[in-house]
Amino acid sequence: MNKQELRKEIKRRKQSFSDEQLSIKSLPIIEKLSARINELGAKNIIMYYSLPDEVDTHHAIDLLLKDNANIYLPKVTGEGTMEIRRYEGKESMREGAFGIMEPCGGVLHRYEDIDLIVVPGMAFDKNFNRLGRGKGYYDRFLAKTTNKKKIGICFDFQVVDSIPTEETDIRMDELIYQ
Repeated sequence: MNKQELRKEIKRRKQSFSDEQLSIKSLPIIEKLSARINELGAKNIIMYYSLPDEVDTHHAIDLLLKDNANIYLPKVTGEGTMEIRRYEGKESMREGAFGIMEPCGGVLHRYEDIDLIVVPGMAFDKNFNRLGRGKGYYDRFLAKTTNKKKIGICFDFQVVDSIPTEETDIRMDELIYQ
């Protein structure tokens, strides 16, 4: 399958679940992620504020913030570009590009301070290759964060045997799913 066909297939699989079912399926994935964050001792974490068809990160983000972690989320700034901003709680979020909730906190300029990046994807393979939504936002951003631990999270039905890759595609260091 090419990338476009694979995106359609994963979208079809996602649509076979209700938002509530996906939220329930998210719980063990987030538990595994939380345990891994604790193992790593990560305190400066880039995450993503999930869409209804993604592993639900909302509660985990608030718990990490409560545990004194510094949480940063992406904000789309233009065609194919995004910046990373500090998350300061749900009240600091505004609807941004593509209907995604985005943070209004300060811009992160020092990527060297980041301990961990948690990354969404349409699909991942067993070699930790990632298939995004097709606009390249994350790959362009992740190219600036070499040497940073990158963990992809997804549902089990999003893991495939192989994803076609290009030179600009950024692999994850780990994959957490269930």
